[in-house]
Amino acid sequence: MIRGAIHSTESFGSVDGPGVRFLIFLKGCRMRCRYCHNVDTWDPYSNDLRTADELLDQAERYRSYWGKEGGVTVSGGEPLLQIDFLLELFRKAKARGINTAIDTAGQPFTRKEPFFSKFQELMRYTDLLLMDIKHIDPVEHRKLTGQPNDNILDMFCFLSKIGRPVWIRYVLVPGITDDDGCLRKTRDFIATLKNVKKIEVLPYHSMGEYKWKELGIPYSLEGVKSPAAEQVNHAQRILRGKSDGA
Repeated sequence: MIRGAIHSTESFGSVDGPGVRFLIFLKGCRMRCRYCHNVDTWDPYSNDLRTADELLDQAERYRSYWGKEGGVTVSGGEPLLQIDFLLELFRKAKARGINTAIDTAGQPFTRKEPFFSKFQELMRYTDLLLMDIKHIDPVEHRKLTGQPNDNILDMFCFLSKIGRPVWIRYVLVPGITDDDGCLRKTRDFIATLKNVKKIEVLPYHSMGEYKWKELGIPYSLEGVKSPAAEQVNHAQRILRGKSDGA
């Protein structure tokens, strides 16, 4: 019996997929995003190990609140690091008629086996993916996250090919991801995809900074302020193809 390493759950998520969502946060992430607000999920170890049925039984207590579009969203951490558990969870969720979504950065994606076959099967039970584009430039992406982005962009392309719906999230960090040239390159990449249902620009915030300090990890963005509303709107216009950023 597979058990997932759980960080936490939330009963009434309203921004992590359509409708009201039951959120499951898994442990473990290989990315080291400088603005991460869930740094306490990086460590894959957890005292909270649960089966798919245990989580789904808990989720269904709130099913009456979901409406027609709600369901279960798995986040993290990085859910794809626990792909065997995720596959079992979503297979059983679909058997119960539950809408499923994954909030992922895509970092573990590879077309190598055994991951790729498992991922392809997982997509049969996945209704939506919420995916980040951290930075379109490979060098800047590695500076920002500690990881390359070629496989992440390849995952976007694969999802487009199979027609799996995606919501794209873009964190706007002043001085790092807000350059118009970078935004235009990101827009051009998004324009090649045929499965994008929504593009969200999320303003950087430092609300998770205290977690870094509690864990004794230096926070390199200390002093960086959240972008103004007009900066966010400007980025949205570019990424949605409504402005050339000039």
